[in-house]
Amino acid sequence: MVRRARVREAVPPVDAFAGTRRGRPVRMRVKWSEAVTAFAVRPRAAAVELLRPANLVTAAADVLAGFAVAGLANPRVLPWLLLSTVALYGGGVVLNDVFDADLDSLERPERPIPSARISRGAASLLGTSLLSVGIASALVASPVSCLLAVSIAVSAVLYDSWGKHQPGIAALSMGLCRGLNMLLGVSAVSSVLAQRWWIATIPVLFVAAITTVSAGEVRGGDRRSAALALALMALVVVALLSLLLAAPKSWAVLPFAAAFAWRVVPPFVRVYLLPDAERSRTAVRTGVLNLIVLDSAIAAAFGGMLFGAVVVVLLAVAALLARLFAVT
Repeated sequence: MVRRARVREAVPPVDAFAGTRRGRPVRMRVKWSEAVTAFAVRPRAAAVELLRPANLVTAAADVLAGFAVAGLANPRVLPWLLLSTVALYGGGVVLNDVFDADLDSLERPERPIPSARISRGAASLLGTSLLSVGIASALVASPVSCLLAVSIAVSAVLYDSWGKHQPGIAALSMGLCRGLNMLLGVSAVSSVLAQRWWIATIPVLFVAAITTVSAGEVRGGDRRSAALALALMALVVVALLSLLLAAPKSWAVLPFAAAFAWRVVPPFVRVYLLPDAERSRTAVRTGVLNLIVLDSAIAAAFGGMLFGAVVVVLLAVAALLARLFAVT
């Protein structure tokens, strides 16, 4: 009797999360980085990717800074304001991808909608639902907060659908959304809005600088736009230092303002020296994440060093999320 030689069958590929081999489930050992990558390409993760999770943390920092401007009073409404800002920002960025789907199919085909990991209709429903949640949450806080939330939602949709294509107003319209977002935090004590509304001009100027540079993320920018962004950045630093005269705990702003200038100004200078796409993307990413440092400076000026430190800790959370999901 002749024994047949055993032939080793080719082993089929195994899914990292729910693998099978010859019809039987197998246990896999997968590196964390590989697991995150595998999850990120699954359809169920497309909605999370659309939200740009790192950016949601910066929105929460805006409200915390505004809450400090309001004197850290009325903490009962703070959770509702935080929920509101996260939902509003999430809805805004999701709808941004909805309106940009055709352009992204050419320039950024890896994004969730052009790569068909989520439909445009589903993304539209997600975005509008989040805006509704944001407005409803603000209403629980106060009618004034609700009015600000409606203003943020309208401003975001106008920017997504029309404003960003208007060279003269794109930067300021995006900055307006951030300024209103900080005022959402101030609305924890509605009477303070009339006295300290001008604080919102600081994030308006900074986001205008970021938006000006962001035009060069795909094909590169130009030195004129980079110079305008640097001028706006200089105004932001001056505005932060002006808090030494206007804020109750002004001395606390100094270390945070110094950290902000040290982290943010160099990438924008490099864009001015060579405004290519790679440097533009780096400057935008740095600027978006360091909105938290800007917020921590304002929070420290009105809420003290400790509260500023609490806000700046969010930078570590945002940086971690930025390694997993796109920021721009």
